[in-house]
Amino acid sequence: MSHPSQAGHAHGAGAHDSHDGSEHAHDGSLRGYLTGFALAVILTVIPFWLVMGPVSLSHQTIILIVLGLAAVQIVVHMVFFLHLDTRSENGWNMLALIFTLVLVAIVLGASIWVMYNENANMMPMSPQYQHQKPGS
Repeated sequence: MSHPSQAGHAHGAGAHDSHDGSEHAHDGSLRGYLTGFALAVILTVIPFWLVMGPVSLSHQTIILIVLGLAAVQIVVHMVFFLHLDTRSENGWNMLALIFTLVLVAIVLGASIWVMYNENANMMPMSPQYQHQKPGS
């Protein structure tokens, strides 16, 4: 007759273990979603203000800031909305993400390199196809 107490104890331990993982703010709770939404809004408003507002920074600085904020926003979306972290699926999701990012970086880098070399090695256009005079 000791089975019901053991079953109750096993159920209580299982419920306690699943509750330990939900203490983080990005595990799918309303608080996690609202935090992610607030961060996404902030990370969207700042680049709009940098581009549209009266900011006295150079174009290169603004571009670097916008690209940095875009990278941060990607991480915010992956953590707060896609729930992608090192704990999910024993790290396999993160490994797949890293592999995908490496492949994308290789493809983009190689594409930019090829396009740059194509542009640098192109023959100059004949004058009949140019719309502007060289001196203007």
